[in-house]
Amino acid sequence: MATIKRLQRWSSRSMTGLWKSREGLGTLEIVLIAAVIIAIAILFKDWIIEFLQSLFGQVESKSEDVFS
Repeated sequence: MATIKRLQRWSSRSMTGLWKSREGLGTLEIVLIAAVIIAIAILFKDWIIEFLQSLFGQVESKSEDVFS
């Protein structure tokens, strides 16, 4: 039983220290930004694909005009 109480005290101290620590905040920010970008890409996937196909179609037609 004493071991469990010791483990609980250690766990609560380490969690408090981890919460107050500033280490890893940069990594967390990068992960959150990446998650938001991925979520936006998934939500607007069809629109992005149509836009890129239209854009590359225009580039292809303009390049045919220039190099013909």
